[in-house]
Amino acid sequence: MRRICGFLATASLVLLTSHPGLVQAQMDSAHSVAGGGISAPGWTGEIDAGAQQAGQTIKDTKLTQEGGKLQVTTGPAAAFWKPANMAAGDYTVSATFTEAKYMNLNNHPHPYGIFIAGHDLGSALHSELYCAAYGDGRFIVRGFGPEPFQMNGHGETNAAVHKAPGPGEPVEQKIALSVKGDKVECAINGVVVGTYDKSALVTPGKLKSTDGIYGFRFAHNTEGTVSDLKMTKP
Repeated sequence: MRRICGFLATASLVLLTSHPGLVQAQMDSAHSVAGGGISAPGWTGEIDAGAQQAGQTIKDTKLTQEGGKLQVTTGPAAAFWKPANMAAGDYTVSATFTEAKYMNLNNHPHPYGIFIAGHDLGSALHSELYCAAYGDGRFIVRGFGPEPFQMNGHGETNAAVHKAPGPGEPVEQKIALSVKGDKVECAINGVVVGTYDKSALVTPGKLKSTDGIYGFRFAHNTEGTVSDLKMTKP
């Protein structure tokens, strides 16, 4: 029994030290945002399934608009979109994300970015693909189909991703997701950081199509602005 317990303790330590994000995930929970809800005209949103199961709603996040900028404060992780924002064929969806005070609402970096290929949004069958950046120089490419799936594991570092000078300091990322023929590319600050075969994305358990609604998403307990969100055709 002592050997079994010792093995389990060692295995747990290896798991946690190998994946520090697992430790970080236990260090904070999604808080409710005071005065939350969506007031930006035409926009809607959805929080992640785990937060829904915990009893939270989209009113625990906040999306407002001032001029050409959308201000986001989460709460639970959430995706936001306009139902009329559709993209099909070859296209690029891009936006600028500004975290005015890096890690202002959390004790470790949280990501934010673009999503494309949205289908059945707001339902248990929703699917989407997103590329998101962290203010520490990392990025992730993940999706829902409707179960979560990963395209670059727990994320990776790339020199193109801007790093904040420190907590409370500003950091900005220009993020784009493009469909080009049989490839899907994520570019951050003008540099392609990830390229994926469409056949590896449009497949059972992942995306229904690369056509669909586009928008953006923020991880939990994060705040920032989104500007110049647009879809362009080649």
